[in-house]
Amino acid sequence: MLALLLAALFPIALPMLLGLFLDRLLGEPRRFHPLVGFGRYAAGVERVLRRLGSHRGAGLLAWSAAVLPWVALAGSLKEAHVWLGVVVDVGLLYFAVGGRSLAEHARAVAEPLAKGDLAGARQRLSWIVSRDTAELDESGVAKATVESVLENGNDAVFGALFWFALLGGPGALMFRLANTLDAMWGYRTERYLRFGWAAARIDDVLNFVPARLTALSYALLGHTANALRCWRTQAPAWDSPNAGPVMAAGAGALDVCLGGPAIYHGQLESRPPLGAGAPARAVDIDKALALVNNGVWLWVLAVAAVSALIHA
Repeated sequence: MLALLLAALFPIALPMLLGLFLDRLLGEPRRFHPLVGFGRYAAGVERVLRRLGSHRGAGLLAWSAAVLPWVALAGSLKEAHVWLGVVVDVGLLYFAVGGRSLAEHARAVAEPLAKGDLAGARQRLSWIVSRDTAELDESGVAKATVESVLENGNDAVFGALFWFALLGGPGALMFRLANTLDAMWGYRTERYLRFGWAAARIDDVLNFVPARLTALSYALLGHTANALRCWRTQAPAWDSPNAGPVMAAGAGALDVCLGGPAIYHGQLESRPPLGAGAPARAVDIDKALALVNNGVWLWVLAVAAVSALIHA
């Protein structure tokens, strides 16, 4: 019976656990991070293919040249031998998941904030968000950090787990590289409005289902009725079709108020409110991290159950 259970869980659930364990144990590489090398490679691809123009077709070709060869190589290695495939899956999931890094950056804000060191908390927050932090009060710092945890819970954790569950390590790699290119090229600026269109839209497509599963996970693990109501009523007003459900459901699950006006690069942006309840505080940062962590275990159990049923 134990042998049958292990055989059922081995293809997906056990490599997923091992990849998550490596992330928890090691965190992201401190030196020679693979994404730094990928960023340089993608910048080279952009330089070459911009000679074709800055239109959408050139951007799509650049995205394909930047991502698909690495995904194809990972797929070839995975299929070469069963044990090599396990190593590829575990290694690529470790590369793609950023759970420990997310927690470290959030706690680096929460700890000085809880001690009353608002200046230190503002500085640490400025390392992880693009909004201006110099004038934020305690609640503003906490709100921005909770928003970052909830949104990056999807981008840095659950999205990779979803594509790993479907396609193994190559799927997780595809998601992480696509997410990176969106961060590099997916801007509505004169330089990237057309060239970066493919990177932004592909990231939206790859994130569509994971974002809604993430929102559902947040809802199930928190104030469920409140989370579902916020998701239904508030998410449509958010600019991002994927961040909206994630952050609205997360805010409702935590019973806090997020969203609202924020200053980006000196310009005030009027953002819709998210959630319901009291303004965010330092303690809510740890609650948001716990929501993400509990969601990871929920996903692992769900993947294990599905694997057992499929291979029973």
